[in-house]
Amino acid sequence: MSKKKKVKYIFVTGGVVSSLGKGITASSIGLLLKLRGYNVTIQKFDPYINVDPGTMSPFQHGEVYVTDDGAETDLDLGHYERFLDVDMSRANNTTTGQVYFDVITKERRGDYLGTTVQVIPHITDEIKKRMMQLGETGKYDIIITEIGGTVGDIESLPFIESMRQIMLEMGRKNVINVHVTLVPFIQSAGEMKTKPTQHSVKNLLELGIQPNILVCRSENKLSKEIREKIALFTNVRKEAVISAYDCQTIYEVPIVLYQQNLDTIILERLKLPELNIKLEEWQNFVNTVINPAGKVKIAIVGKYIENKDAYKSISEAFVHAGAENNVRVETEFISSEEVETKSAETVLKNYDGILVPGGFGERGIEGKILAIKYARENKIPFFGICLGMQLAVVEFARNVAGIKNANSQEFVKNQWNVIHIMPEQIKVKNKGATMRLGAYPCVLKKGTKAFEAYKKPKISERHRHRFEFNNKFRSLLEEKGLVISGISPDERLVEMIELADHPYFVGCQFHPELKSRAIKAHPLFREFVKASIENSKRTIQN
Repeated sequence: MSKKKKVKYIFVTGGVVSSLGKGITASSIGLLLKLRGYNVTIQKFDPYINVDPGTMSPFQHGEVYVTDDGAETDLDLGHYERFLDVDMSRANNTTTGQVYFDVITKERRGDYLGTTVQVIPHITDEIKKRMMQLGETGKYDIIITEIGGTVGDIESLPFIESMRQIMLEMGRKNVINVHVTLVPFIQSAGEMKTKPTQHSVKNLLELGIQPNILVCRSENKLSKEIREKIALFTNVRKEAVISAYDCQTIYEVPIVLYQQNLDTIILERLKLPELNIKLEEWQNFVNTVINPAGKVKIAIVGKYIENKDAYKSISEAFVHAGAENNVRVETEFISSEEVETKSAETVLKNYDGILVPGGFGERGIEGKILAIKYARENKIPFFGICLGMQLAVVEFARNVAGIKNANSQEFVKNQWNVIHIMPEQIKVKNKGATMRLGAYPCVLKKGTKAFEAYKKPKISERHRHRFEFNNKFRSLLEEKGLVISGISPDERLVEMIELADHPYFVGCQFHPELKSRAIKAHPLFREFVKASIENSKRTIQN
């Protein structure tokens, strides 16, 4: 019998304020360890009571990231996948809501008969079980666990206590804590202040945890003196006080951390051998992102532009596609309601490409349709994702096929619903986790732009929707020139559409941005950017 692999654990916590970049820090650590030859995965523990973010507003939560197995998760899982180039699953994201749901279900079932169910040990035991379950698969050498929220928050206390118990049970050689804090620069005083970091570590110490490594976020590099002062007052070795200063791109962060030996400090702490690192490909990618040969301007016509995180994966997919095309993709978020109140030409005339992303609800829909019409008629490269594809079908039906009242059943119910609800969704009552979610296969039609992009006949992409192309109109729309370039293997679902007489007019029912990787751009984004570059050249020539 083979000896079971000894798994090491890294817990990433955050202090002082939220949005410091714990997800980027965890992703960067994971990348460096992976590039040294270790099998690594990352999991996120979120303190909110929602079972998952699927029913949250994009204005509040940002995008909902969907995994292959159909889990609706936190957007940090997107960072994990993009940096590590590995697929996550529902096991990589846990919420307080899931934990309490499972514990209460067990209580109702009678699993705790005779016992008063309490936060300690019942809630913390459930959290610990989830923190350890990926390590029990035997696949990984190192598990990185990011704990959401800020140390000191009431809602994250059970997670911190569970971490403390695991660190005590497994020992210092097997578990470490990386704490991400803020070192602000006070303009009026003209100096950086270490007190917030000191207080944050004090909070951790009061909860029974001495951090092993501090990743200090700041605008500029920390001086040697500042790092030594932080080390002195936090009981952390000075070489383990890492300066995480603002970079030109998030993909530069792993290099900054590597230059300060963060990965070797972690390996030393965990008593793991320092295997050779292969950083050249990542360095070349970052160099291209920072110093591209050209640029291209793309408009993202959306409904949630006030919160850029609502389109996080799309923004990052353009970084990856830009690097592969050696250009900087300058994206600008345009409110679809602005397109409604002004003319599409007024708002969109200065862009080389137009993307219409997914979304829900009737607000701003006609603005998106006007943007699609403008792109189609003026031969501007267009890319429609999920709702963007559905509205491209509506626009084509109205203005090319002559179905003046064409619409989606999501907004108007009539006999001209070229987009309608999926049959299996009709009787669904609960909103949470009931859409068509996760990876599904798609068969591509040869000779299409879709096939040229993927260069293979069958693909798998991730979905998140309730409505679909209405097959009652398939023949009519095809007769009028709509190309159906991707369908489900049973030929029941239309997954991709495009136009043959257009430089690049492609729509997909799935979310390709969820499978784009830092050094492996998604084919549809890569080709859309390439078409936008060609359009830019034509514009300059004209």
